[in-house]
Amino acid sequence: QVQLVESGGGLVQTGGSLRLSCVASGSISSINTMGWYRQAPGKQREFVAYITAGGSTEYLDSVKGRFTISRDNAKRTVYLQMNSLIPEDTAVYYCNAEVRTTGDTILIVWGQGTLVTVSS
Repeated sequence: QVQLVESGGGLVQTGGSLRLSCVASGSISSINTMGWYRQAPGKQREFVAYITAGGSTEYLDSVKGRFTISRDNAKRTVYLQMNSLIPEDTAVYYCNAEVRTTGDTILIVWGQGTLVTVSS
């Protein structure tokens, strides 16, 4: 059993910052790619950013230069630093990870989501 738990969401004004965290726990042997997705009201879930075990990153074009993804492998945690937030960033943010379990199974795991609301 593997779980991802996000935290750090909340209400912020335009131009503000938030830092999301996501901690993985359970029967984990290793974690490959970790990432963040978001789903705005009435829209489909979209990719925001990912980071590989080696530290390579990719971002959604609209967040480049404003968001930074990082990870602490020892803590099994991925972060999303969000700066210069705009109302269009309002969404439920979900953590995602590709995990190898101690039973040598590869799982794609999702967190429960954390709400980010940016007021104008």
